[in-house]
Amino acid sequence: MTGAFQGSLLDFGDGTGPRPLDAVRRTRLAHGAWIDVLPGWLPGADELFERLLTAVPWRAESRRMYDRVVDVPRLLAFYREGDALPDPVLDEARAALNEHYAGELGEPFVTAGLCLYRDGRDSVAWHGDRIGRGATEDTMVAILSVGSPRSLLLRPNGGGSGETIRHELGHGDLIVMGGSCQRTWEHAIPKSTRAAGPRVSVQFRPRNVR
Repeated sequence: MTGAFQGSLLDFGDGTGPRPLDAVRRTRLAHGAWIDVLPGWLPGADELFERLLTAVPWRAESRRMYDRVVDVPRLLAFYREGDALPDPVLDEARAALNEHYAGELGEPFVTAGLCLYRDGRDSVAWHGDRIGRGATEDTMVAILSVGSPRSLLLRPNGGGSGETIRHELGHGDLIVMGGSCQRTWEHAIPKSTRAAGPRVSVQFRPRNVR
């Protein structure tokens, strides 16, 4: 771990779990996509971040790019449907998301992918979650961010003519990408030249969406 985590002065854990999702703000995007954003959705997120650092079996991965193998610039963990999540707060968060989005999504969030961005050198390139049904069907991906804020960028596929959307996510913030977002838009966490502390991203997804 090379980044230094600095907790938020506004993050007061009260033991009541996630805040109600009634205050979530929806932004309609082009091509039938949308995002919901709720800053500070999870009280006590800084304490959850510290627990996840030690409770999650983080692993490093490498991938072939063209003629060489490169390290994936972040640490990863994945919890399949039926796997026990690494902290009961994540069970509460998923249950709250399922209750709120059940009518619109039509199915529950069942998996959880976790990424640890250790400092500003860790990143994820432009992509959509198109492995499985996300390539052909409207779906949702809900991302809970704990730890230090990092920029999440969204843009139409290939850049297009639309303006890039930026959200600084950390300390319990929530973003939900829905509609055609995975098929018609891309998102990324770019590298940062500024000092950046560590962040954990928790991605809740329905069955057969990666």
